[in-house]
Amino acid sequence: MTTPYFFDEFFSSGKEESISPFLTRSSKRWARHLPLKSAGLSSLFLALAFSLSFTSAPLSNLLLAFVFFFSGVPALIEALDDLKGLQINIDVLMTLAAFLALLIDSGMEGALLLVLFEISGALEETVSKKALSAIHNLNHLAPKFGTIVREDGSTYEKSVREIAVGERLLIKAGEIAPLDGIVREGTSSVNLVHLTGESIPDPKKPGDELPAGARNLDAALVLEVTRTSGDSTLAKIIDLILQAQEAKPRLQRWLDRFGKTYATTIILLTFLFAAALPLLFSMSYSGPEGSIYRALAFLIAASPCALIIAVPTVYLSAISACARKGILLKGGVTLDALASCKTVAFDKTGTLTTGELLCTSLEPVGPTSISAHEALGIAASLERQVVHPIATAIVALANERGAPLVEIRNFKTIPGYGLEGTLADGTPVAIGLLEYIIPDETIRTKTASSMGQILSALRIGETLYLFRFTDKVREEIPNLMEKLRQTNNLTPVMLTGDNEKNANFVGNQLNIGSIFANLRPEDKLREVSRLLETGGLAMIGDGINDAPALARATVGISMGRIGSATAVDASDVILLNDDLHLLSWLFSKASLTRRIIKQNLTLAFIVILFATTPALLGLVPLWAAVVLHEGGTVLVGLNSLRLLR
Repeated sequence: MTTPYFFDEFFSSGKEESISPFLTRSSKRWARHLPLKSAGLSSLFLALAFSLSFTSAPLSNLLLAFVFFFSGVPALIEALDDLKGLQINIDVLMTLAAFLALLIDSGMEGALLLVLFEISGALEETVSKKALSAIHNLNHLAPKFGTIVREDGSTYEKSVREIAVGERLLIKAGEIAPLDGIVREGTSSVNLVHLTGESIPDPKKPGDELPAGARNLDAALVLEVTRTSGDSTLAKIIDLILQAQEAKPRLQRWLDRFGKTYATTIILLTFLFAAALPLLFSMSYSGPEGSIYRALAFLIAASPCALIIAVPTVYLSAISACARKGILLKGGVTLDALASCKTVAFDKTGTLTTGELLCTSLEPVGPTSISAHEALGIAASLERQVVHPIATAIVALANERGAPLVEIRNFKTIPGYGLEGTLADGTPVAIGLLEYIIPDETIRTKTASSMGQILSALRIGETLYLFRFTDKVREEIPNLMEKLRQTNNLTPVMLTGDNEKNANFVGNQLNIGSIFANLRPEDKLREVSRLLETGGLAMIGDGINDAPALARATVGISMGRIGSATAVDASDVILLNDDLHLLSWLFSKASLTRRIIKQNLTLAFIVILFATTPALLGLVPLWAAVVLHEGGTVLVGLNSLRLLR
């Protein structure tokens, strides 16, 4: 049964209407790309009307009426809405020219304007429509119900919307915390990847704070709720995303800014020519050679089809080229934004690095009679019984080096600290946090300098070994950084939730000068806002914690495979195959797109000049002026296709 929450989330998600839960399956099929389907139908009617104009004028006129109905009525309604708001733009100009063409018996030319206008708008809507929502996916991250613990120890389920501050929740191993709170009972490790972007388990014990959305890994915890659902950590991330989207400047094409001035000027000139030509030249107001006819011919020829159709075809060609490379762009304006970027900010874990730990060394702490090879086998024998990043790295290293596994007896997990057991001869063994395995702070300080690495200790009787781990840098990243600096003239920076030592360790390998570490979602959002003051900023990330920053940046770029659904939805560009080496190509393609748009605009203005002047002077008939005008549209369209290469 569909719950009211499902519909609430749909209405708040901003998703495309064609996936509304209120529509039937057949209705959804019809609703998809409806403007594009309507434009195609109008194009068919126009082609048939033109063919029949030579043999059957009445039937041709009937088909033209269908064109004006399917393409003209929606355009007329939008134009009237604009005029009610005292807005005169290119949409108003195109609609006015198309319908006024009927007054001078040029319905075919008017229909052509309407069809081209509708195709342009449909193409742009098709490539720009966003069908995903970051908020919708975040609402699905945390559970909708929590397990309440009564004073007598019994439990029952309750909606998180009804859970009050002070109530106690049972969070079992493997479950996600539905609300923020303080741990009152139990010790375990949790995954806080949605806050920090780091998947390293974080130990929690009584008295520690636990945020909503944290996944409990080891043992059950009892949590005392400190914030209701409306004030939880996830709710704050949703608020951050909304604030970032509202603060993000809405990019506006040059054509949109120019359109109001151009449309107003052409309309005023039309009235001026209609009224002034008879006063300046010996001509009448009416008739095929009259000033009104010529003024209307000027208006129709000046309708900027080339301008309108050229920009969407440029975007569509560039978007198609990107799609073939596995890059999804949410709208053509994203290309304008990419071309304006001066800085590119990277998250660390999962973006610059693989997100998987690599065991770089195993070294003894003090004298030992056990070889490193044997110690590695013992560590792998302990770690193979659990699942977390450090365990995976140790087992992988043992397999790579062929370290022999041993029998572990009396195995047990110490939630939040490590693993314990005994060997067949009774020797106690343990592996885990340094503080747990090496209680002596003097020894830890002397031997365990991390150098930006993650550490774990192994104890075999009285023998100690130290494991060092690092997050492996992606192979393509060093070359990418060089290309971004040299080819694209971009400045890379790092924004990460990891600690400062780990961040500097990776950043120094990649020669990144600006490194910002220990950042929570609100901190990343603040740093992105600050960096935007110096110019356009592209942000690349993959985690839920990156979503607000991705939404706020000039361009947000997410990883399609490893990226969270929330990060994908909040971004403007999605690397479907996580191919970061394509970033340099993408920025170059955006710059080329901007250059071709400028070329098209220049060509379109030249064509308009040569189409309007002869029509106004009566040197060529209206149909010839329109053909010349539309010929320019073809030229700019062909120029746009260069981006497909």
